[in-house]
Amino acid sequence: MDINNTILSLIENTPDAILKGIADRVKARRLEWAYTQKALSLRSGIPLPTYRRFERTGEISVRGLILLGMALGMTDEFDALFSTKTYSNIDDLLKKERTVRKRGKRNG
Repeated sequence: MDINNTILSLIENTPDAILKGIADRVKARRLEWAYTQKALSLRSGIPLPTYRRFERTGEISVRGLILLGMALGMTDEFDALFSTKTYSNIDDLLKKERTVRKRGKRNG
């Protein structure tokens, strides 16, 4: 990977960009279901101004995001979040087995 692709990757993977990407995907799903912002707000129990801010900025509480997922029938997607990694070959798995820590590192 060249330096330009590396820099572009870092720019695209900012927290704000990730949040906005999630909001864009929720909006796309809302439109697939032909829901207005108000309809999805009511269906999910999220106040309309909160939902509008979410679509605009990507900012929402985790609880709010889960409520939206439930309203759109997308709760299975949350199961994949931070799930166990799958390995492409036995060498990667064996390498990982040797480096697994049992406890976290102490601070200070």
